Parts: sequence; structure tokens; C-alpha cells
Amino acid sequence: MSLSERQQTFSIMVAKLIFFALQEGMALTFGEAFRTKEQQTLHLKSGKSRVRRSKHQARLAVDFNLFIDGKYVRGKEKYRAIGEKWEELGGRWGGRFGVAQDEYKTKVGWDAGHFEYIGT
Repeated sequence: MSLSERQQTFSIMVAKLIFFALQEGMALTFGEAFRTKEQQTLHLKSGKSRVRRSKHQARLAVDFNLFIDGKYVRGKEKYRAIGEKWEELGGRWGGRFGVAQDEYKTKVGWDAGHFEYIGT
């Protein structure tokens, strides 16, 4: 599958996730959807990222800001419903980063607002 085809599939997945969030009484706004090589280097140096090459650079990842009742939500656990929906859609959720698989039901990882494409 070409990069363009993967980006198109990712975009459809994002649309489905946004619609799901709305149905659940949540709203999403884009945090970071594209990242330059220079920005990725800065994120890596500052500890905001742990990888040299991010899926954001290929337009295959997005960070969302979550709002419930019009208020910005900081708690990672609040992202669980949309994170699990994202996984159902076939994506990789940053709420799993740093968490052992046997603890998925009780813990949320360090990047709960991150959603990425994992297809080939």
C-alpha cells in the first residue's frame, strides 16, 4: 500500500474516531497532526518523544486534545474509551505506551492523546 493510500485510510479512521467521541459526549481538537524532522528532533531532546522518526512525520499519527462538557481534560484515564475504540479501528493508541499488556485494563500509558496508524 502506498503512503498516500495509508494516509487516506488513516484519515477515514480519524473521522470515525471523532464521530465516535461526539456520540459519547466528548469533543476532540487536533494537537499535533504533522511534525517536521526539526520538530521531531526538538521533541526527542526535550523528552516529549522517545523515537527518532515519528509517524507524525509521515502524516500517520495525530495527538488529540479531549474535551468533556466543554472543558479540556488532562486525565489520561478519560482517553480510555476513545483509545480502545481506536484500537478496534485497527490503530495503535499511545495510552498503551509503557504499560504491560496484562495491565491494560488498569493502567494508561504516558501518551494517552496519541493515535497512530499501524497498517502496511
